[in-house]
Amino acid sequence: MLLIVGLVLAQTSLWLFEVGLQRYLESGLRNDSELLLVALVKGPNGLQLDEHRLSPGYQRPYSGHYFRIDFDAGHWRSRSLWDLELPQPDQDGLYANLKLEKSDQSLLLLHKAYRKFGQQISITVAQDYSPVKASFQRVQQIGLGLGLAALILILVLQRVTVRRALRPLDKARAQILQLQQGQRSQLDDKVPLELEPLVAQINHLLAHTEDSLKRSRNALGNLGHALKTPLAVLISIAEGKRYDVPAPVRQTLREQLQQIQHRLERELNRARLSGDALPGSHFDCDAELPGLFSTLRMIHGEHLDLINQVSPGLTLPWDREDVLELLGNLLDNACKWADSTVSLDIRHQDQSYLLLIDDDGPGIPEVRRDEVLGRGNRLDEQVDGHGLGLGIVKDIVESWGGALQLLESPSGGLQIRIQLPDRNTPD
Repeated sequence: MLLIVGLVLAQTSLWLFEVGLQRYLESGLRNDSELLLVALVKGPNGLQLDEHRLSPGYQRPYSGHYFRIDFDAGHWRSRSLWDLELPQPDQDGLYANLKLEKSDQSLLLLHKAYRKFGQQISITVAQDYSPVKASFQRVQQIGLGLGLAALILILVLQRVTVRRALRPLDKARAQILQLQQGQRSQLDDKVPLELEPLVAQINHLLAHTEDSLKRSRNALGNLGHALKTPLAVLISIAEGKRYDVPAPVRQTLREQLQQIQHRLERELNRARLSGDALPGSHFDCDAELPGLFSTLRMIHGEHLDLINQVSPGLTLPWDREDVLELLGNLLDNACKWADSTVSLDIRHQDQSYLLLIDDDGPGIPEVRRDEVLGRGNRLDEQVDGHGLGLGIVKDIVESWGGALQLLESPSGGLQIRIQLPDRNTPD
């Protein structure tokens, strides 16, 4: 819009300049016309033209200054016309951009009618407008060039000014991205005066949300601990023989209590995951995996070969506790079934993270893999565990927008493949 306005103003200014220039030249042509009128004298044979009063420019052929005088008895032409004819307008006035025949000259012509010695006389004077027009075009080009340069300079300065003015917003945006990535907990309050209320409100909201999240998680933990003990007592009563309870009733009671326990753990876990409104510290693979692998060796024995194939320096952009729970469940389950080898591979590729856990155990038949992902389902009741591990993992993966698959491992056992979108990648 600014460019269009600038071009319109520049073109209008140049047009007004040209009109003013033509009016200035018109005054010179009118003066020449009046001098020619004065040069008309009355002689013995009627009207005569006193050539001594003529400008030398009218005597030189194609000089660029021309005239024609018409009266009742005939007409006179300037010698500068030679064998050419001036255009003859029908009405008095100034005419621009008329062409002199058989030449490249562009004429500025003035046609006026007079009355002298009782006769009607019309005088047409003209001058070559081409040099003036060429000079004007050069001025026009220089003016347009300077105007365009000035406009570009204004646009550049405006862009620099706007970018400098918006720099605090860019900084706030970068800090919000760092907040999303878990690298900070609040925004810097050292901002321009105009942004102080906004930053203060965001920081207040962050503090309030974090406080609410902590209280919710503490309440969930307290509720879980408060209910686990009564449930454990009821389950022990249902499984014991101290009370005279018929076997079918005992079995039904035990099944219902286990379902309550499974449902309670499932809902508590879902609530904890959905409460992840603010990012915590991220999972540093280099710092966390050695300790996790050491714990697994202590639990399952040194005979297992735990292979860490994770790239050095990799950090997962999710809450540390959630990732520990996810990897802990998967690796613990793999160690229970593996014969000798368990491997972990985590890669960052195509704006996503790929997690692969492989073991060389018996694996799972393809027709039963979907069944295993159900909460509390196990294929072998002889192996320790209540079957909640993969269900918890599935809840975590789904809450992060990922996908979990059970596949056949290259080592002959089970491969757990998890694809997670990179939460740090802008939409």
